[in-house]
Amino acid sequence: MSRLNGKRQEAEQKRIRVKVAILGAGRIAHSLAKTLVMMTMDERYSHLIAPYAVAARSGERARAFAAQYGFERSYGSYQELLEDSDVDLVYIATPHNLHAEQAIACMKAGKNVLVEKSFTANASQARQVLKTSRETGLLCTEAIWTRYMPSRSIIDQVVASGDLGTVQTVTGNLGYVTTGKARMTDPALAGGALLDVGVYPLNFIDMVMGPKPIERISTDWVRSPEGVDSQNSMTLFYRDGSMGAATSSMVSDSDRFGSVWGSRGYLMCGNINNVESLDLYNSDHRLTRSYPIPAQLTGYEYEVASSAEAILDGKTECPEMPHQDTLRIMELMDSIRHQWGLVYPFEA
Repeated sequence: MSRLNGKRQEAEQKRIRVKVAILGAGRIAHSLAKTLVMMTMDERYSHLIAPYAVAARSGERARAFAAQYGFERSYGSYQELLEDSDVDLVYIATPHNLHAEQAIACMKAGKNVLVEKSFTANASQARQVLKTSRETGLLCTEAIWTRYMPSRSIIDQVVASGDLGTVQTVTGNLGYVTTGKARMTDPALAGGALLDVGVYPLNFIDMVMGPKPIERISTDWVRSPEGVDSQNSMTLFYRDGSMGAATSSMVSDSDRFGSVWGSRGYLMCGNINNVESLDLYNSDHRLTRSYPIPAQLTGYEYEVASSAEAILDGKTECPEMPHQDTLRIMELMDSIRHQWGLVYPFEA
């Protein structure tokens, strides 16, 4: 019997489920909590996870959150969560500037972590977090949901099929009006469009292009009154002659489309932040095939399920977003900010 099968049989026999706690109680935390509750009622996931606890900076807020979703525990401080030995997996749902410190603290307290994107504020922090994962042997993975969704596999299959010919260009854009949120506008919170919005088109490009060497990056930004990027454009030129073009904004709504252009046709992807449609066109611009997108609970279930399975298998990373991919994206965003001259206060 393999170690993997043995662990799974043991989990089934003992009805062991990964107990999930949420660190933070903001909007994204509510989305994840709703997902966890829905997963417990779905036979595909009910054996895997158990919604367990939430921690916030306010005990009252944490209690209200726990009551809303039926969580067993609530904590008015993050330290109390770290001291709970029953927690298996912590979903970190705080501003970018806190991710590294909190992920490291969780792992040192014996807890696996699922860290909301962007993984950290910069690549240096990311390296420290991943080093802690290696040292503790605990799972540490980035919660960029598009990497885990079934649509990613469908796009991979289309590219591998050869129907597009040789892929030469990938484009992606994403824009939302989010200037009313401090986490988006405050430099001290690593605000700006890049880390919160631009990370999606960059990941979309990277999922198709992979770790190919980049020869140069052409990029520029619009500086917000607070001193972060309100809009940006980024073009990646690869050594093999291919390219990727990304645009993101926190002051305008975009069409959110992504596209993969090849020598024999192109693939149009509706909403790169949560793909809703995939349409293949030939060189004559005729629609040749539309690929159905599987129904989902909320879209967050895939990253949670992958994390739970990785924990049961004793892994430190998820196959959908391995550590090397997370670090590559963080290094890319560092390089882009360097060209802009954008430095967060805590980096000075």
